[in-house]
Amino acid sequence: MKLSDNEKRDIIKYLEAGKPLPEKYRFLLFEDAQEVELLWNGKTNEVTNVVLPFQVIEQIDEPRSNDKIGLQNTLFDTSGRQIIGWTNKLIWGDNKVILSSLKNGPLKKEIDAQGGLKLIYIDPPFDVGADFSMDIEIGEDSFVKKPSIIEEVAYRDTWGKGADSFIAMIYERLKIMHGLLAENGSIYVHCDWRVNSYMRLILDEIFGNDNFQDEIIWEYQGSWVEPKTYFPRRHNSILYYKKTQNAIFHRLYEDNSDDQVNYKRWEKYLIDNKIYGKNYPKDDLRFRTYYEKFVKDNKREPNEADVIFEIKGSVIGSVWYVKKVDPKSPENINYPTQKSESLLARIIESSSNEGDIIADFFCGSGTAMAVAEKLNRKWIGSDIGRFAIHTSRKRLINVQRELKKEGNNFRAFEILNVGKYERQNFITVNENLRTEEIARQGKQKEKEFVRLILSAYKAEFIDNFINISGKKRDRLVAIGPINLPVSSKFIQDVVSECVNKKITKIDVLGFDYEMGLDFQEYKDQGVDIAFRIIPREVFDKKAVEKGQVKFYDVAFVEIKPIIKGRNKKELSIELKDFSVFYNQDNSGEIEEDLKPGGTKIIVENGQVVKISKDKKTEIVSKEVLTKKWSDWIDYWAVDFDFEDRKEIINVVEDDKEKEIWTGDYIFDNEWQSFRTKKNRNLELISTAKEMRPGEYKIAVKVVDIFGNDTTKVIKVNI
Repeated sequence: MKLSDNEKRDIIKYLEAGKPLPEKYRFLLFEDAQEVELLWNGKTNEVTNVVLPFQVIEQIDEPRSNDKIGLQNTLFDTSGRQIIGWTNKLIWGDNKVILSSLKNGPLKKEIDAQGGLKLIYIDPPFDVGADFSMDIEIGEDSFVKKPSIIEEVAYRDTWGKGADSFIAMIYERLKIMHGLLAENGSIYVHCDWRVNSYMRLILDEIFGNDNFQDEIIWEYQGSWVEPKTYFPRRHNSILYYKKTQNAIFHRLYEDNSDDQVNYKRWEKYLIDNKIYGKNYPKDDLRFRTYYEKFVKDNKREPNEADVIFEIKGSVIGSVWYVKKVDPKSPENINYPTQKSESLLARIIESSSNEGDIIADFFCGSGTAMAVAEKLNRKWIGSDIGRFAIHTSRKRLINVQRELKKEGNNFRAFEILNVGKYERQNFITVNENLRTEEIARQGKQKEKEFVRLILSAYKAEFIDNFINISGKKRDRLVAIGPINLPVSSKFIQDVVSECVNKKITKIDVLGFDYEMGLDFQEYKDQGVDIAFRIIPREVFDKKAVEKGQVKFYDVAFVEIKPIIKGRNKKELSIELKDFSVFYNQDNSGEIEEDLKPGGTKIIVENGQVVKISKDKKTEIVSKEVLTKKWSDWIDYWAVDFDFEDRKEIINVVEDDKEKEIWTGDYIFDNEWQSFRTKKNRNLELISTAKEMRPGEYKIAVKVVDIFGNDTTKVIKVNI
């Protein structure tokens, strides 16, 4: 470092005055500074290295719907079979924590044993103005599903500060992805005009500009609207980087080359589109050239087994014209931002081999995983949206069913949570403050959050407990975090504290609950415990002051076992009832804003309601679309022997890895029925399964049209 005396005095003067140094000193003080670099407020090279255990909450070994489930498969079964070994992984949660736990935790050994992670494709949410709502079908109509509070907070933290917050979010995740990739791996990052300039600089910094391979232009047919001030935007960018120069790459071809024009002339020489040995058209100069090149390269004449020419088509370049998903295509599942399978197929085929692991950490509707499964790749997918995970689950089960039906093999997949969720602050704290100030502000924000919820719940604040925050008449109140689901660990901590303090009645309030929770399990521990959903109206001060905020119970499920047979017993499960009490709209406000002749579908008081305003009289009418309880159900599945698969996790203690039983069981998805865009019907009685005599715990998982799941466990004697 070479600084003049004047420069040294300037630096001391700025530091003593508590002022930031001028920009020129950044390059003078740090010799390894890059020539071109992207800077933003709060930039740091530090990334999270937290390792949380992955908890398997559901496993789908074999897709079943109407086939009778026997004790063993028939010897004459010609359908596809499950490939033993690696189990594909669909993970719900914050991908920063997921990535860190994959890179630094025990699962990394399993990934490395499979050859490592060879390909990452991500399509992060780069539309700053998006509200992340989506359309949900109900009968012949559809309504808008708003994001959950947890998703809302995550998106707010990403977009709340504009470009700065997006760049900070994606930079940290890309740094971890780089460390997670195999040495011969690649990454493809999907973006558009909003962030592609930032993304290119970030990727250059993390992967090195020498490892930049291509900016793929995905051209598609856009809107027919012609803007007056700019050209119609009809393309996205896909930035392609290798981790090293040894990364996997296969050239792609299209069947539209000039070779095809002369196909008829050469047909008598062709075997499977190849020309062998001396069997070539002698009067064609092109083939004479191929022949002579073979002799020159191999120092010999070709024999009958040597291929001297193969019709492959024209090489695919860096501009791809691939159509968007056709609304009428069976591939379309009405998920916003859904990409076409043909687009993902190009990426996966070019930068991976059969049997390789590919990953998508913003998986949305699951296109990358569906294509990977069809192309015989292994996969990992994750998303913070519960509805995205549910959409992907249905789609991947359908892929399994198709492969099995066609006689092709398929892999099992499991749904995981990042376990041991940590309680975090509900409002972002300035991370540039000192550690102690961040902690102080965080505690203050959390207290404000708790008091807000208690006020809406009409409960009083108490502070002499660990997990309990309030009291309402003769019941105490525990409140889960705002930006994370209420976890099994949190509930168990609440129950244990109640038992120790001899508390008999407790209400647990949360915006969302972990997938796969068996609520009855906690009610059987001697505590009268109720689970309620916190509505979004708690953030509306006027609604709180007027007492209009309604907390509602988690969904109720009623099931009935049906046992038939004398010698061989068969068990099927009937879904008898399901009830929810959702609110996401205010009908009074909707009626005021509705224009004459207009209609609006809302969710209020546990019903989906269509509100219409007559064009002439302006009289408002309401039609309830959820006419029966089953209208709320999108999917349900049965595990006929819930306690036959223990949940085992790998943990590291004292630098040693070991397996432990969490005390929970994995939901083994043995049968399922769900609605698709093509088929809106739902079976309410499961296929029968042949059962041996004994006592069983039967688990039923029901997923509603919002993507929220409820699990019910009952005992059955056979």
